[in-house]
Amino acid sequence: MASTPSGPEALYLPGVLSTDQLHLSARYLARSQEADGAIPWFPGGHTDVWDHVECAMALTVTGLLVPEHAEAARRAYLWLDGSRHPDGGWYAKYRQGRAVTELREANHAAYPAVGLFHHLLVTGDTAFAERMWPVAESGLEFVLALRGEQGEILWARSEDGSPGDHALLTVCASVHHALRCGAALGARLGRERPEWSAAADRLAELIKNDEGLFSDRSRFSMDWFYPILGGAVRDEAAKARIAERWDTFVMPGLGVRCVSDQPWVTAAESSELVMALAAMGETETGVRILRDVQHLRDADDGVYWTGYQFAEQVRWPVERSTWTSAAVILAVDALTGTTPGSRVFLHTWEQEPVGV
Repeated sequence: MASTPSGPEALYLPGVLSTDQLHLSARYLARSQEADGAIPWFPGGHTDVWDHVECAMALTVTGLLVPEHAEAARRAYLWLDGSRHPDGGWYAKYRQGRAVTELREANHAAYPAVGLFHHLLVTGDTAFAERMWPVAESGLEFVLALRGEQGEILWARSEDGSPGDHALLTVCASVHHALRCGAALGARLGRERPEWSAAADRLAELIKNDEGLFSDRSRFSMDWFYPILGGAVRDEAAKARIAERWDTFVMPGLGVRCVSDQPWVTAAESSELVMALAAMGETETGVRILRDVQHLRDADDGVYWTGYQFAEQVRWPVERSTWTSAAVILAVDALTGTTPGSRVFLHTWEQEPVGV
């Protein structure tokens, strides 16, 4: 079983973000949380499970030093349990406690396994992990029910219950990550799930060797770096992949484009690329990218604007998404390795004994 971390260290990135600045950003996530535990995109906005979990992970990280953030993270995970669909997935969008669509997406259902494994690594709270195990398990079983003929994961289950007709590379890369985390979580709880590891192995093979199987969304930067962020592509192959489209997506001094054909950088995609770079050992480059995107930080309250349209020189959309601030916090942790949760994005837990 995992042990409780000893002596939590302050999270900060020298020359870029201080501990107080990161805690200020996290405060926005806690302040945005609704009474039932959901964390919407912004106060009064809608909630989706993937971004909700991203926020819970960021609160778990800062919760090592800020108890109210730790409690907010626990409430966020408990919300997942109460909002599950009977088939194990989650609706794609909630607003003020009610589902507003019947669509259920694969990456939403998978991501709680990442968050709950992350929570166990950071806190060592095995009892909470046991309590939440059914959430991770049912989500991943929902996902595996969406497998296509070659082992790819179809992107969603539609409103009428039928599976989607195509697979997406970013979704499958995220699901690969979740299956690995779910299997690791299960191993630490004495609940081995070798079938999850086998499904992840198959996804990694498809991601590395059969990219044409997935619908073409290559204009999105996520399709470029998510195979690395999700752990399917590593080492020299990862370096070659990053180099291939670096000039397409990276705008020096501004951050990372969301899509290749629009003059638009976003703090979330920038931060996720930083996490992929950290997994590759390219920390200096990651620090530079994260420094570049600080123009999207509101100095007054530490909240990040979603993006910047650099042709028009305006922030766009005019929103401050919670998950954007969460991604920045997780990127700092990945670069610095401050908390045990950073191993989720560095993919180093796979080489460690189960009890670590």
